[in-house]
Amino acid sequence: MTPLGSRDDRAIGAERIFDGERMLRDRVVVLRGGQIADITADPPADLPLVRLPAGAVLAPGFIDLQVNGGGGVLLNDDSSVAGIARIAAAHRQGGTTALLPTLITDTRPAIRAAIEGVAAAIAAGIPGILGLHLEGPFLSPQRIGIHDPGRLAEFGPGDADLMTGLGTRGLTLVTLAPERVPAGAVASLVARGARVCAGHTADAGPAIRAAMAEGLTGFTHLFNAMSQIGPREIGTVGIALSETGTFAGIIADGHHVGDDQLRLALRLKGHDRLMLVTDAMPPVGDIRADTSFTLFGRRIGRTGDRLTGEDGTLAGAAITMAQAVRHMSTRGGASLEEALAMASLTPARFLGLDTRLGRIAPGFAADLVALSAETDVLATWIGGEQAP
Repeated sequence: MTPLGSRDDRAIGAERIFDGERMLRDRVVVLRGGQIADITADPPADLPLVRLPAGAVLAPGFIDLQVNGGGGVLLNDDSSVAGIARIAAAHRQGGTTALLPTLITDTRPAIRAAIEGVAAAIAAGIPGILGLHLEGPFLSPQRIGIHDPGRLAEFGPGDADLMTGLGTRGLTLVTLAPERVPAGAVASLVARGARVCAGHTADAGPAIRAAMAEGLTGFTHLFNAMSQIGPREIGTVGIALSETGTFAGIIADGHHVGDDQLRLALRLKGHDRLMLVTDAMPPVGDIRADTSFTLFGRRIGRTGDRLTGEDGTLAGAAITMAQAVRHMSTRGGASLEEALAMASLTPARFLGLDTRLGRIAPGFAADLVALSAETDVLATWIGGEQAP
């Protein structure tokens, strides 16, 4: 236990405190030893008290499952501890206190390097790194998006061990197209501890259902780079929306998914199964005036918060989780409470971390975000440590 009076131990008071499920009024959250010790109406006399401004809300820190880059760094280009630290720091400015750095389709040596880089970052104590999301390389060339088709691969012997090489050092999430892997591949990944999502898939339904029988539990960036609902084919979108036991990530940036589709997904899926993700690229948190970058030799340009290749293909996003929460709660049909849960408790449930993350409750990690009435980030804490 951290001694009293350390920078870990304090009380934070707010007019509104979202505990992961409901909004509490005029309470104080007590932090001791990097955990939440209590939620009370009266601040303890032995701790310093931080009062948030009028109208502010204190919420569980955001959990982002799909972070390709940030702070000018793309994980594919720099999977060093320093590079991963820059990505995490950039997203912490947007309220994200836990994330999965995401490697988009790349070679097997690049996958190994990313695994070792993330393992080293976790060992070094870089705040907020939960593990690794491998998006590809077993994807459909018909639904490739901005990924490099030359780096797609066939799932072969040894790939299950390769993709789950992080082991117990952190969490592993794998996005694949079920029709592009052999029978038993999803089961082999799940047996080794990975969570598996369908994404970048052209399958009309049968391969998705077979993968679900093997343990697939999620869908990556719903509506984008996947088969749609047809007159006789349910498609990936239809299965994702109708199967209540699965989770789905969604990019609420006003570009990837229309607001009507956001509202439809929320109504059918519910805020307890629909997760906000940023799909963020290097420009997030990059203070340079020119935040264009290259992706496997292709120039990616930025117009506002829209990223595209020269042919107009969307190339990830340039939003923070706080911006996604704002968009979902003002234009996507969600209440503020629902949007906050979609950015915290729901992804924690998907990852199996909802006994320690995603709530403000005694015994949970003191991973918190303070938001203004306009959902601008005022402060973040990870394990009780406030960002400098």
